[in-house]
Amino acid sequence: MNDPQESLAVQEILRNRASLRKYAQRPLDEKDVNLIVEAAMRAPTAGNMMMYSMIIVSDQNLKEQLSVTCDHQPFIAKAPLVIIFLSDLQRWFDYYHKSGVEDFCLKQGIEFTGPDEADLLLSSCDALIAAQNAVIAAEALGIGSCYIGDIMENYEIHQTLLDLPPFVFPISMVCFGYYPENERPRPRERFDSRYIVHENKYRRLTNQDLEAMLASRSAGFDPHNSFAAENYGQWMYAKKTGASFSVEMARSVRKALENWRGKQYKPTE
Repeated sequence: MNDPQESLAVQEILRNRASLRKYAQRPLDEKDVNLIVEAAMRAPTAGNMMMYSMIIVSDQNLKEQLSVTCDHQPFIAKAPLVIIFLSDLQRWFDYYHKSGVEDFCLKQGIEFTGPDEADLLLSSCDALIAAQNAVIAAEALGIGSCYIGDIMENYEIHQTLLDLPPFVFPISMVCFGYYPENERPRPRERFDSRYIVHENKYRRLTNQDLEAMLASRSAGFDPHNSFAAENYGQWMYAKKTGASFSVEMARSVRKALENWRGKQYKPTE
């Protein structure tokens, strides 16, 4: 029988977790790192294929480079633990080649192609679920974390830095570290569930719904902002969706997708 107190503890971890960008400057215990990695690897995975890999960044010089290529965020270089979560079909297709799958498909009249966009999406799900398992396990150990989506930018640079083969894409990076003494970021407000949770069918929000959903954020809008935005929607687009880093991320993903369009697999020479 489940312990109600344990269930409450899990709910508290989920409710109070917030991104941490300032860490106690001491290395993580090896035992804690192993527990975080183990938790990631116990995550749900499509077909038990584990279509993801993890790179633990232990080289300080590499951390410094990533802090620049990932939108100039110095705290990345100071994080005691950095893990890059990768969408990875390379491992499976190397195995398929080893297993003579191309010849098998030819004999059976089955088309054999390399990974496509659907494979990228599915393996990205695998990688992100693993990442979230790691984040929650870390939180239970008193270790904070911060997701870095900017690892999807600068595809060519990161491909070289991390020695990534064609069918591997960095979908997220997570920084980990112990909480500084007596410092803990407060969780940020989330939207009310009635705007997020739908029943049976998707319900597109009305203008009234959108105004109500964003009322508290709009109330804090500064009309004297650097973007010359006239309302919160304009400000948010300028700050995030239409920002230069978003433009680069879109370009970078398009470049990576050139490898994920069912191209013929090429074995390593």
